[in-house]
Order: sequence, then C-alpha cells, then structure tokens
Amino acid sequence: MLTAYLAVLAGLIVLVWSADKFVIGAAATARKLGMSPLLVGLTIVSIGTSAPEMFVSAMASLDGAGNLAIGNALGSNITNILMVLGITALVSPIPIQKKLVRKEMPLLLLISIIGGLTLADLEVNWIDALILISALIFALYLMFQDSSESGEPIVDDEEAEAIEHTSTGQALFWLLTGLLALMLSSRMLVWGATEIAVAFGVSDLIIGLTIVAIGTSLPELAASIASALKGHHDIAVGNVIGSNIFNLLAVMPIPGILATTAVEPMALYRDFSVMMVATLALGLILLLSYRSGRIARPFGAVLTGSYVGYLVLLMFMAQA
Repeated sequence: MLTAYLAVLAGLIVLVWSADKFVIGAAATARKLGMSPLLVGLTIVSIGTSAPEMFVSAMASLDGAGNLAIGNALGSNITNILMVLGITALVSPIPIQKKLVRKEMPLLLLISIIGGLTLADLEVNWIDALILISALIFALYLMFQDSSESGEPIVDDEEAEAIEHTSTGQALFWLLTGLLALMLSSRMLVWGATEIAVAFGVSDLIIGLTIVAIGTSLPELAASIASALKGHHDIAVGNVIGSNIFNLLAVMPIPGILATTAVEPMALYRDFSVMMVATLALGLILLLSYRSGRIARPFGAVLTGSYVGYLVLLMFMAQA
C-alpha cells in the first residue's frame, strides 16, 4: 500500500515537471521549424497544458480504467473553476478581460453541453471521440481567428522568452525527455491510483475526480497564486477557460479512441451536473463582475466553499 502512495506522489511530481519540459521542447522545436509564435501558442502550448490529463487518460484507458480517465477530465474542470479560481480570488481579486464574457465563456458553455451529450448514452466510443475532436479543431480555428484579429499573445512573456532562447539541440532533448517522462510518470500515477482505489473499495471514477484531478490541477493553482501575489494574474480566468475547453475536447475523447468505454452513471448524473453548474456559476460571476472588472473575494469564498462541499459529497457517497 505504501508503494502505491509513493507511486502516486512521485508520479504527480514527475508528471508536472515533465509536462513543462515537454511543452517547452515541443514549442521550441516547432519555432525552429518555422511555425509562427501565434500558432505555437494556440496549438502546442495550449494543448500541452492538458498534457498531464491526456497522458493519464491514455494510460488509464489502456489499463481498462476508462472511468478514471472520464473522472480526470470532469474533475479537472470542476477543480479549475471551484478550487483554482476560488483560492486565487481569495488571495487577491482577479481582473477579468471583457472579451471573456462575450466570446470564450459562451464557447466553454457550448462545449460543455456537447461533452454532456456524448456522455448521455453512458458510453464513450469512437463516434463520440470524433465529435469532440471535430469540436476541438473548430475551437482552435475560432481562437486563431480571434487572436489574429486582436494581435494578443497566447503565452506570457516569460514562457515566450524560454521558447525563443532554447537551441535546437535543447529543444529536441526536452521534447524527447519530457515525452518519455510523461509516459512513465502517468503510468506510475495510474497504477498507484488504481491500487489505492481497490484497497479502499472505491471506484476508479472517484480516484480520477479527486487525487488525479487535484494533482494535475496543482500547476495551475500554483501559477495562479504566484501571479496573484505578483499582481500579474489578469490571464487566470482565460487560462482556466482554455484549460477546461481542452480537457473536454482533447482529454475526454481518449477513452473512446482506444476502446469503447462504459461510463458510470454517477459520472453523468452527479459529476457532469456539478461541472455544468460550476461552469454556469462562473459565467454568472463574470456577468456580475463585468462592471467592476474583477472577481471579488466573496465570489472566491463561494467557489472554494462549493469545492469543499463537493469533496465532502464524494467522500459521503463513497462510504455509503
């Protein structure tokens, strides 16, 4: 049992580290091959932020733990909105970009509904995966059009500088090293998580919603809090919305690509419902905060408190 706990802890640490190195290596390699910074930001960097969830979902699906993968996608979205934004807003009110309310937030709501429809028959198959991947391509196209018109950068200055100053040799080294470490760490994490699930008699879904989802969301939380303390967290809401879009469209299709996965009913009736309510609540908070231009601490308290309540609900239902 101790080995399983150590596997989860080590898996999460290496997963977070390797995801960062993989993104830098892949993005720098693409730049050396002539891809524009805008396109690198929209594709490699944006999707790369969901690399931990994607690799964990792939390994879980290959191990026959498809519901861990579903729980990871839904749980990460719930965690991003309620925990990451909630705690960040408690640390310091979060500035919001007005275009998020007009464009990105409605897109996330639409994609969340599409995600729910693919789960409605309680299975994820290759048709569902095709629908979600098609929606991903469309979402990338919309983001590219929007970014081209606005001229806004997709990555922050520090990340862009790291990409530009990475040599070709370094880029290839970190690309391959990051990829290998992602595969090994995600395999370790899934093994440890499923062993813990068996030992405590809980489902893979619950483990995906809690240990794995929180673990893969920790980098976003750490980055958001660090930015808030420095006063540079105006992209926090945009990052969460973008991450949630990619979790639904790039992570959730993976079980359907590898094998038809039967979805636990609670994933739809409880967890998707919570994710949808959290997404709607974020939209409402953005509307209420539109005039002031920032998400105030009371909203942060509501989001964080809701997340604690959700975890209590999961623990209560797991013991029932």
